Amino acid sequence: MSKYTLLPSLALSLFAFWSPALAQSPAAPTAPAPASQPVVKEVAVLKTSKGEMTVEFWGDVAPKTVENFKKLAREGFYNGTAFHRIVKGFMIQGGDPLTKDVANEERFGTGDPGYKIKAEFNPKKHERGVISMARSMDPDSAGSQFFICLDAAAFLDGKYTTFGRVIKGDDVLAKIGETPVAPNRGGELSKPTERVLVESVTIVAAP
Repeated sequence: MSKYTLLPSLALSLFAFWSPALAQSPAAPTAPAPASQPVVKEVAVLKTSKGEMTVEFWGDVAPKTVENFKKLAREGFYNGTAFHRIVKGFMIQGGDPLTKDVANEERFGTGDPGYKIKAEFNPKKHERGVISMARSMDPDSAGSQFFICLDAAAFLDGKYTTFGRVIKGDDVLAKIGETPVAPNRGGELSKPTERVLVESVTIVAAP
C-alpha cells in the first residue's frame, strides 16, 4: 500500500475530532493585494543638429512597434544617425545605422537592427508630425527606420505602421524639411546636401 494512502481507521479518528467550533475558527488574516503601479507615460526626445523634437507614442494601436523604438533608443542605437532622405512636402526619413558613417553613403536606406518586426497597421492617419515605420515591399520588413510626415499622406494610411506624433518642435521638423536636397542614386530628389544628425534619442517621462 502506498505511504500516501489514508488508512480507514485514521480517517475515522480524524472525523471524530471534527466539531462545528473548529469549523468556525476565524481564518488567518489575508495580506492586502499589492497596489498596482501606475503606468508612466513616456515620450521620446529627438535631439537633432537642427533642434529638438518631442514625440508622443500611440501604444494603444502599435504596442510592439513602440516598445521596439523605445528599446533601440535606450540602447543608443539611433545616436549619431542621420536623416538620409528628405522629400519636401512629404516626409523626412532616418533610423538607418549605416548613416553613422558617411563611407556607407551608397548603402544609406538599407540598414536595420539585424531583425524585422511585424506590421501593426492601424486607423491613425499619416498627417503632419506623425511618425511611422519605413519598410520595403514586404509589410513585415520594418526594423529601425522611421519617417516623420511633413504633410498629410493619405495614400500611406493603413499600409505603414503609424506609432506616434510630434507634440513639440514642429519648427524643428520644418527646418529639417527645408534642408536642400539633390537627386539620390535612384534619381529621387531627396538626398540632403548637408548632414542632418540625430545626436540622440532619449526616452523620458511625459511632462
